[in-house]
Amino acid sequence: MDYADPKRKRNFVGKVALAAILTTVCILVLKKSSFNYTSPVIFSLREQGVTHVLVTGGAGYIGSHATLRLLKDGYRVTIVDNLSRGNIGAVKILQELFPEPGRLQFIYADLGDAKAVNKIFSENAFDAVMHFAAVAYVGESTMYPLKYYHNITSNTLVVLESMARHDVRTLIYSSTCATYGEPEKMPITEETTQVPINPYGKAKKMAEDMILDFSKTSDMAVMILRYFNVIGSDPEGRLGESPPPELREHGRISGACFDAARGIMPGLKVKGTDYKTHDGTCIRDYIDVTDLVDAHVKALEKAEPGKVGIYNVGTGKGRSVKEFVEACKRATGVAIKVDYLPRRPGDYAEVYSDPTKIRNELNWTARYTDLQESLQVAWRWQKAHRDGYGTPSVMAS
Repeated sequence: MDYADPKRKRNFVGKVALAAILTTVCILVLKKSSFNYTSPVIFSLREQGVTHVLVTGGAGYIGSHATLRLLKDGYRVTIVDNLSRGNIGAVKILQELFPEPGRLQFIYADLGDAKAVNKIFSENAFDAVMHFAAVAYVGESTMYPLKYYHNITSNTLVVLESMARHDVRTLIYSSTCATYGEPEKMPITEETTQVPINPYGKAKKMAEDMILDFSKTSDMAVMILRYFNVIGSDPEGRLGESPPPELREHGRISGACFDAARGIMPGLKVKGTDYKTHDGTCIRDYIDVTDLVDAHVKALEKAEPGKVGIYNVGTGKGRSVKEFVEACKRATGVAIKVDYLPRRPGDYAEVYSDPTKIRNELNWTARYTDLQESLQVAWRWQKAHRDGYGTPSVMAS
């Protein structure tokens, strides 16, 4: 799924340029102060009845929603994010919702910086890690494969090394159905052979392999969640998805539809109409972000030392891209212009899950399965936040 060639309005170009400049200034300030950052004492102490979770990539779309759920459930949370894909505005909202001391802290850091990561672990008493931080666009991964191997595989190694060094024994790993590639048989189970066909899926599988190998020599509690295509946003409208403007062309199908519906882009490009599916377009399993973070919390609750759990997180139902676009038109009330073009490199025809294992072992079932309703919830946030999270600002942790 992609965009038509954009002819952006001048005011939109201006807003993008301003946002880019302000974001750069914000990051430079954060970067300057991050090396000398010291966590508040309360985060360095273990407190009976309080579980302290490190959420990598917690300023991102999925990570911020997971953080919101963890905080609502009484967890203590530290977000580590370099803001290359995340939004400082999302962190600000979370801080405003949970201002009490010892609930939430934000640390600007890059997981590729092993010294910085080790410092963070040495100054905080983490009980568990939810590792979301990653670049995550299939199309982009085919253009910049080394970036993906570095960001996903190498950075996961840094996290594992710090966990081992500081005796943090619980890991919930954010993986992907892209590790399966294009299986011959549907639906996909956890026993389906993993043969990824793009750098994104390959990098994630390498990270999985490292985690599994390490778990064999330790008593780590490991949960690997391979999820499918994420949509939706917080039902109460506090958080949403707001990718950097320069990454819109690589973004999720829902973001593409919303940008077209809002007139930011003149239309959509659907790449691939000759797949062996009922309407010729790709089939995907769309999972609502609220269900997805619920699966992460259940995985955290069920994680056991010395054991590994691997689960597909999906609805078990595939929808074609054409069906998705029609649902988006109904959700937004806009007759979105669509151009159908040749395939995009790295895409596969049909992927949807068999969620039997996660239902039986974690008592998890997707609840938000109405595609149009999930899109309507996300659309409300998009309409209310035309500039995403707005002007970036430097925040105190």
